Amino acid sequence: MTDNTAKFNGMAENYAKYRPTYSKEFIDYLYNEIGFNRDSIVADIGAGTGIFSKLLLERGNTVICVEPNSDMLTAAREFLSEYKNCQFINAPAEQTGIPDKSVDFITAAQAFHWFDEDRFKAECRRILKDTGKAVLVWNCRVLDAEPVAAGDEINRKYCPDFNSSSGGDRGIVSDNHAGFFKDGLVDIKTFPNDYLLDEDGLIGRNLSSSYAPKRGEPNYESYISELKKLFSKYSVNGIFTMPNIIQSYVGNV
Repeated sequence: MTDNTAKFNGMAENYAKYRPTYSKEFIDYLYNEIGFNRDSIVADIGAGTGIFSKLLLERGNTVICVEPNSDMLTAAREFLSEYKNCQFINAPAEQTGIPDKSVDFITAAQAFHWFDEDRFKAECRRILKDTGKAVLVWNCRVLDAEPVAAGDEINRKYCPDFNSSSGGDRGIVSDNHAGFFKDGLVDIKTFPNDYLLDEDGLIGRNLSSSYAPKRGEPNYESYISELKKLFSKYSVNGIFTMPNIIQSYVGNV
């Protein structure tokens, strides 16, 4: 299995500042339709800097933040320091160290595509209570929107590891994760979630991606220059609107 942990070394600051959050409409869906409540114990796997964990902590949940990257976990501890009902585990998704049958829900926000699916599925079954569910969710750029397509061209030119925004297959609604869930039964939903960026935000959002060149690397300065041109072309009154949706998959495992 490929270890992707190091891909995010040194990226926690940009990730925390510039990655989009998740809409109230989506969080309400989890509580009103999926069964989340303030007494739910949630394991947020691949928690990163705590962006998604915070939304659950605000609702009163106990959240176990599991993150293998030490830089990211340090940022999460700082970001979530005001919450007493939060635990932190430096561990991979496939071997969390969480006790058997102890959590009501598992969430993986912008993270599942990094996991070993079979091993993660086994870990979910181990730590979930019998009626527990898993939530896989992504913020997905709208791939056929002109500003996104233009950004993709820049990424293809300057980022050798780039495939396409939102991992390609997540750019449209599909049932391609149904095999992860018990009997293939999964509730698939999408929610609008455009987000607004100033120039620093557009640059920072792109630099927070695992494929982005790092300062000092050959393509870095040219990449920044092209992103500034992208901002100049598509911004209105100093704001760049990133066309985006939330795409989620929920079910028993």
